[in-house]
Amino acid sequence: MSAVAAVAALWVLGPRLAGPPRTLTLATGLEGGDYAALGPRYQTILARKGITVRLLPTGGDIDNLARLHDSASDVSAAFVLAGIATDAQKRGLASLGTLMYSPMWVFVRGEPKAGGLGAFIGQRVSIGPEGGGTHFQALRLLALNGVDPKSLQLKDFTPAEGAEALGRDELDALVLVASWESPVVQRLAAEPRVSLVSFPRADAYVARNPYLTKLVLPMGVGDLAKNLPRTDVTLIASQPSLLIREDLNPALQYLLLEAASEIHSGPALFQRAGRFPAGEAMDVPLSADARHFYKSGPPFLYRSFPFWLAVLLERLFILFLPLVPLLGLLYSALRVAPEVYLGAMQRRVLALYKELKLVEAELDGGAKGEHLARLAGRVVEVEARANRLRVPLQLSQNLYQLKAHILLVRARVAEDSAEVRNRTL
Repeated sequence: MSAVAAVAALWVLGPRLAGPPRTLTLATGLEGGDYAALGPRYQTILARKGITVRLLPTGGDIDNLARLHDSASDVSAAFVLAGIATDAQKRGLASLGTLMYSPMWVFVRGEPKAGGLGAFIGQRVSIGPEGGGTHFQALRLLALNGVDPKSLQLKDFTPAEGAEALGRDELDALVLVASWESPVVQRLAAEPRVSLVSFPRADAYVARNPYLTKLVLPMGVGDLAKNLPRTDVTLIASQPSLLIREDLNPALQYLLLEAASEIHSGPALFQRAGRFPAGEAMDVPLSADARHFYKSGPPFLYRSFPFWLAVLLERLFILFLPLVPLLGLLYSALRVAPEVYLGAMQRRVLALYKELKLVEAELDGGAKGEHLARLAGRVVEVEARANRLRVPLQLSQNLYQLKAHILLVRARVAEDSAEVRNRTL
C-alpha cells in the first residue's frame, strides 16, 4: 500500500516536482488594444522573478483560444473574453480568474438615432478584425436583435484605425470592446463630434447572457468642462479572463496570479479597489491553484521565501512526501519491536518452565531406576539451556527464578535417586 501511495503521489505532484520553466509565452491581442498594453506589464513583473515572458501579438480572443489549443504554438497563457469559448475549446484549459470590465462601446458621428441596432442598417460599421472579441460580441448582439449582418456595411478596422476612420467620416459607427482605460475610448469619449450609444435594455441582455454586466458611464466623465458625454450612458460589459493550459506549472500560475493582483487590483472607473482579479470561473473553470490563491493567498513558501528558494523547498518537500507512509510504517515497527522481542524471550523462559513441569510430573508418578537417570539428564539439559539464555533486563528476575527452580528439581531428582539406591542395598 505504501508503494502504491508513493507512486500515486509522484503521479499527481509530478508537475511541481519538475520545477517551473524559465520562459512563458503569453498571447496578447491586436496592436493598440487592451491586451497588447497589458502584456508588457506582466512581462516586467515576472522578469523580477527570473521568468522571461515572450509576448505574442494575435488577432484577438478567438485567435488566443486557438493558440492555447495548438501545441506547436508554445502559448501557455492568454487573455480571453468570457463567453467566447465553446465546450470543445474549454477542454484542457483552466482560468486564473477575471481581470477587469471591458464594456462594449458604440461610437457614432453626431447624435445617436432612435431604433437601436436597426438604425445602422445600410450604414458603415466597424466591428473589428475577425477573430477578435469585438467582432464576436458584435455579431452575437446583432443576432439577438434579429439584424442580418449582411444588411450592414461591416468593416474590420482595428481600434486605432476605426477611430481615425470615424474622424474622417469614413465610418458611421465604431464598435469597440475595451476597458475605460483604453486611450482610444477616452479620446472618443471626449470628442464633441462623437456620441456614445446607450443600451436601455441592458438588463435584458444581462438576463439573456450571464457573462455580461450592466454598467453606467457617468455624464461628463469624458470631459467635465464640455460635459461629455452629455447624459449617463448605460453599457453592457464582458470580463476578460487569464486562461492557461491546465498543465502549466503551479509556480508559474502563482506568479501570474500575483502579477494580476498587482496590475488589476487598484480602483478604476467601474470598479472599487480589490474587485479584480476575481476568482470567477465564468465559462472556463478555475485551476486548483487559482482556487487556493483566491481563498488563502499564495502558499506559505511563496510568501516567505524568494521565488527560486520557494521552488527548491517545494520540490524537496514533494520529493520526500511519498516516503511519509514508509516512515510511518517504520515508526510503528520500531515502537512494536521491543514488545515483540520481550514477548519472544518470555516465551523461551516459559518453555523451559514447561520442561521442568514435565520432569516434576514424572517424579510425582514415581519414576525409578534408569527413568530417574534420564530425568536427571533432562534437568541438566534444561539448566544448560537456561545458562545460555540472554534476556532483557525486564526478564532477569524471571530467569533467576527459573535457575533457582532448576536447582530445586535437580535436588529432588538426586534425592529420589539416593532413596532408590538405599532401598536396593
